[in-house]
Amino acid sequence: MDPTLVKMAIGGIALLGCIGLFFGIGLALAAHKFAVETNPLVEEVLEVLPGANCGGCGYGGCEGYAMAVVEDPEVPPNRCVPGREAVAKKVAEITGKKMSAVEDVIAVVRCSKTEGQVSQKYQYIGYQTCTAANLANGGPSACQYSCIGLGDCARACPFNAIEIKGGFPDIDPDICVGCGTCAKTCPKGIIEIQTKKARVWLPCSSKDKGKEVKDVCKVGCISCKMCVKTCPAKAITYKDNQIHIDHKACIEYGSECNEICVEKCPRHILRIYNPDAQRAVNANNERKMATA
Repeated sequence: MDPTLVKMAIGGIALLGCIGLFFGIGLALAAHKFAVETNPLVEEVLEVLPGANCGGCGYGGCEGYAMAVVEDPEVPPNRCVPGREAVAKKVAEITGKKMSAVEDVIAVVRCSKTEGQVSQKYQYIGYQTCTAANLANGGPSACQYSCIGLGDCARACPFNAIEIKGGFPDIDPDICVGCGTCAKTCPKGIIEIQTKKARVWLPCSSKDKGKEVKDVCKVGCISCKMCVKTCPAKAITYKDNQIHIDHKACIEYGSECNEICVEKCPRHILRIYNPDAQRAVNANNERKMATA
């Protein structure tokens, strides 16, 4: 081999090596200069969080909450919904913050389309997601506010707490932690997060009135406002064409009212709330669907 070519090859390799070394040192110095120091407490908090990254805390995953609760004195230690009280206590210990009360919450579907025997206005044959079906004239259900039932909420649930039975979501109260992922996913906005201590609830999201509701559903709320008028705690209001319940006010008033609102509801759609009782209702509806 020509000695000149050998020298040129060696020189080229040496030059490339020097260039690589130069840039390597430069990158190392830059990384050192611009490095962001991580608070070790953030890692400690991350270790005790469940790692579900469900967003129930209001932050972008567990890491987002860990950074916020460590660095921001205003962020409480009880924001991890799936972690509940056990995790809240550990986060409080790590951050030196005062332990706050942790309330058990659960997702509820404000719809009774199966019980109300809501019919379909057309046969949907498109892409099998609630979001897609909702784009087709609000979905196939005769009630424009009812659950579509194609399972977007079940697929989104990070805890597998939702199962679609008979075209309707069945939420397991023993598994659901109320993270709110399903509520954000539902294109109809009929899934709500409420306290497990709720005394009453309304499984209907219709904004229609009277005859319009009766024409499509046998149990739907007709917005008669009888519950609003009779609630002694003033915990029930009618806003934006829909009934809303202030569960905190209802609970604080106590049982003195004897659930007058439930007794006065002419459609019997305002009901005593009990997660297990609702599970029984869902099971009964499933049986009806199977034998229909």
